Amino acid sequence: MGKVRPSVLDLALANPSLLPIIKSWEASLPSTGSDHIPIPMTLAAPSLNQKPPRPHWADTDWETLDPIVKGFKVPAAPSCPTPSQLDVWMSESQNRLVALLKEHTPVSSPSHHSKPWWTPHLSILRREYHKAARAARKHDNPPMREVAGTSTAGYFKAIKAAKNKHWFFFLITATPQSLWTAKWFAYGCAQPRFPSLPGAETPLQMHNVLLDYFFPPKEPFSPTPRLRPNESAPPLTADEIASALAKFSATSAPGPDGILYSTWKQVNKINPSILLQILVPLVLLGYHPASPKSSNGVVLDKTGKPSYESPSCFRLIVLIRKISKILERIIAARLLAAA
Repeated sequence: MGKVRPSVLDLALANPSLLPIIKSWEASLPSTGSDHIPIPMTLAAPSLNQKPPRPHWADTDWETLDPIVKGFKVPAAPSCPTPSQLDVWMSESQNRLVALLKEHTPVSSPSHHSKPWWTPHLSILRREYHKAARAARKHDNPPMREVAGTSTAGYFKAIKAAKNKHWFFFLITATPQSLWTAKWFAYGCAQPRFPSLPGAETPLQMHNVLLDYFFPPKEPFSPTPRLRPNESAPPLTADEIASALAKFSATSAPGPDGILYSTWKQVNKINPSILLQILVPLVLLGYHPASPKSSNGVVLDKTGKPSYESPSCFRLIVLIRKISKILERIIAARLLAAA
């Protein structure tokens, strides 16, 4: 071995959470005679961009929105439009309604530090705890230290009791839809695997590789000059829309516009003509515009794979706009009835 002795590399910092920000590391420094050597590491600065606030639909001011939604008018669809003209009309009609709904809905900022079990009483105990701790450090006498110790014990005991009470209430009110959430709280979940794809070193390269795998390039369709109404198509009815909405889960994850099925159900309950006026031209013309098909994609790893160096070891969940899913459910019901 000569003068160079083998060393044990301490990779305690190499964990999945840190891996995305490690740009490079090397063990090129000379031996110090110890069984450990320093490892120079280059880290990329973590992104400081926080997730954007999202609408908290449970607190939507429906009392104020009720007369506004009742008076909402969808502009008339263009006659014999081109696909791009219909797409512009669809996008503008939906965006006007979505902006109106969000205007009367408070937003919540998602955070890993949110505490649903927190109570106003805990805020009071926290102030008393910090106040007693500061007084004990300042005066440093037995009575003050005893008060600080009592305050500390009471504060953390109250936190434990609040957590237990919240967990007990969560379990007794659990629904079939929230059982998996309860399991995740109780047992945790596996650490997500970070893709390690050949030839893809940066997040943008990984994005492109996964995008090309899940959505391979296709031959472009020949553009349709004008869309003509299909006179033989049965007219869309409000009952078809209500039936389609009734089958959707209120807790389904939203698409890019952030609108939940529960919100669309409430809108349709107040003014059934809104969805009817938006969807009737699409059914009559037999065309699904591109704007409602915009979606968010979530890449998840498949369990039990020997390695994760291929895009086939991952799967994609597409969260599309809910109005598009409503239209799909209506057409699927018609096809089922005609089969």
